[in-house]
Amino acid sequence: MTNLPKTSASDVNLDNGWLTISFNQPEKRNALTEELSKDIKEIFDAIKDDLSVRGVTMRGEGGIFCAGGDLKMFKTGFQGGEQGIKDVQNASEATGRFFDMINSLPKPVIMLAEGAAMAGGLGMLCAGDVVIVTEDCKFALTETTLGIPPAQIAPFVAQRIGLSKARRIMLTAARFTGKEAFDMGLADFLAKNPDDLRVIENEIKKGVMKCAPGANAITKEIVLATRHLSREEMIKFAAKGFAESMLSDEGMEGIASFIEKRKPKWSK
Repeated sequence: MTNLPKTSASDVNLDNGWLTISFNQPEKRNALTEELSKDIKEIFDAIKDDLSVRGVTMRGEGGIFCAGGDLKMFKTGFQGGEQGIKDVQNASEATGRFFDMINSLPKPVIMLAEGAAMAGGLGMLCAGDVVIVTEDCKFALTETTLGIPPAQIAPFVAQRIGLSKARRIMLTAARFTGKEAFDMGLADFLAKNPDDLRVIENEIKKGVMKCAPGANAITKEIVLATRHLSREEMIKFAAKGFAESMLSDEGMEGIASFIEKRKPKWSK
C-alpha cells in the first residue's frame, strides 16, 4: 500500500482504491502555487507504480477548481537580463513537465470542475482523461491579455479540443461557460450542479473498477504514443504492450475469468 505524502495545499483521500486530491487554498482561488504543485508532484510520484490505486480524481475546494499559475511568483521571483530569461525558461520547462506528469499518469484521471478553471487551471483540466464540469463553471485563457503566451498549456488544450478551436480560444482571450466547454469538446460530461458532478464521477469510477489496472496503464501509454510514433513504430509498440499484457498474471486471470464465466479478481 502506498504511503501518501503529507500535504500543505491539498487534502488527500484514498477510499476503496480511488484517490481524491482536493486543492484546498480557496483564499488563493486554488492557484497553482509552489505548495500545491509540490503536493501534486509528490502524490503522483508515490502512486504511479501502485496498482492498488485504481484512479485519481482532482477537484477544488471552496467552489473553484483552479485559478491558474501564481503570477505573483513571477513578479517577485525573477530578475531581468540574460540570467532572468534563463530562470524564467527553466521555470516554464518545469511547468511543462508538471502537466506531462498529470497527462501521462498510468491511471485514469478524472477532473471535476466547478466555479472556475482559468489559464493554467484550464490547462491542467485538459491533461485529465475524463473532464466533468458544471453548467455554470467559468473558463478563460487570459495569458495573451497579460503579454505572455499560454506556452505550456497549449499542447494540452490542442490535444483535447483540436488545433482550430485551440487557436481560436487562445488567440482571442476567450471566456466561456461549462455548457460551451462541453459543446466544444473540452468537457466530456456536463453536470447541473456540484452534487451532479459526484453522481457522474461515481458512474465513471464504476467503469474504471471493471478494468484491469495494468491493462489500463498500458492502454494509456499506447494511446499517448500515437501522437509521436510513426505507423511502423506504433505497430511494434502496441504489439509489445499487447504481448506483455496477455502473458502477465493479470492477462491470464482475465482470460480464465472469461472462460469460467466469472468476474476477474480486480473487478469491483
